[in-house]
Amino acid sequence: MASTPMDLDVPDGSSPANGTPSTSLHITRTLGGGLPSTSAVTEVIANFRPTKLFKREDIKDGRPQPYILSLDYDDPGELLMTSESDETIQIYKVREGRHDKQLLSKKYGVKLAKFTHNSSSIIYASTKQNDAIRYLTTHDNAFIRYFEGHTAPVTCLAMHPGNDDFISCSKDNTIRLWNAGTKNETGVLYLNTPHLAAWDPSGQVFAVGSPRSGSILLYDHRNFDKTPVAEFDIVEACASIDPRYTLQGWTKLEFANDGRSILLGTKGEGHFLLDSFNGSLKAYLHKSEGGSNRLAAGEEYTMNGGGAHGANIEGSGDCCFSQDGRYVLGGAKKGVAVWDTLGNTSEKILEPAYVLEDERPAAVVAMNPRFNFFATADQDLVFWLPDPHA
Repeated sequence: MASTPMDLDVPDGSSPANGTPSTSLHITRTLGGGLPSTSAVTEVIANFRPTKLFKREDIKDGRPQPYILSLDYDDPGELLMTSESDETIQIYKVREGRHDKQLLSKKYGVKLAKFTHNSSSIIYASTKQNDAIRYLTTHDNAFIRYFEGHTAPVTCLAMHPGNDDFISCSKDNTIRLWNAGTKNETGVLYLNTPHLAAWDPSGQVFAVGSPRSGSILLYDHRNFDKTPVAEFDIVEACASIDPRYTLQGWTKLEFANDGRSILLGTKGEGHFLLDSFNGSLKAYLHKSEGGSNRLAAGEEYTMNGGGAHGANIEGSGDCCFSQDGRYVLGGAKKGVAVWDTLGNTSEKILEPAYVLEDERPAAVVAMNPRFNFFATADQDLVFWLPDPHA
């Protein structure tokens, strides 16, 4: 795996495993175990810079670079995982800024790879053979079990924040609830196009996004088989701002860590920031560079990697909250836009507070849960860190 040091790249072999702070990650927030702790997000958000670029050096013989379909971190924020269009999983060590290992899934394909709460165990959706979800240990590349039940492609996987329960969404119009400890589902919901799901920070409530019905449904996890505890009409809340993407083109569903907001990402010219208690529109996060080329959740595709400029490529979303829930980071054709959700809006429209420049597109974006660090990807993977000299 070839990596290109960029202007902020500094070698650093420290790790929480040995209790030493990382200078390259600028950790100053208390993480336990005597580690020092961090600058508030507000102090560094405008100063992130692309720090290291990774290209797949194993791609030879004139083959094109694969597309990165998803990004995910383990709980401690030490590892970053990608699933890629050439049916591989790549794992990187965040603090050391290096590639760690490659895992192959040529028989079943791979997308939507997620860490469980054990950093050496992952789940991912299949793209070939069948629509099973696969549970794998990364240290020996061995399957623990398959989660079978979906009869059409999986569109979203969402891990519970506190245990090994998880949710899968599918184009078969079902939501399935699972626990990693057993192969059988713990529950099924039959809904119209339930293509996205997300847990609230407490793990007591989960949300389901249904683009065709233009609604987000909130369920009590303990009583998921009962009627939803809330139903948010996205058409009613958002049609005055962006009517085209109230019923299609949804790419991401995420709760802020403070539980007060829901981010509904779209492939259009903006994202919807919603009040998580009543579903009202807090702000429309306008993208100055226009929409995304990636497929929305549940959209048809020919094959991953088969379209011009990524037009037939799935993704795990090009937007996410910062750890404090105040900021939203959104991928752009060149770099990353940052919206301050506490900023002043004009007619509910919020323009980016900052634009973090890079020459590469950011089709997939993921913020580290522990450190002031985020990653973006399209065909290349980019690590971003705050510039200590800004």
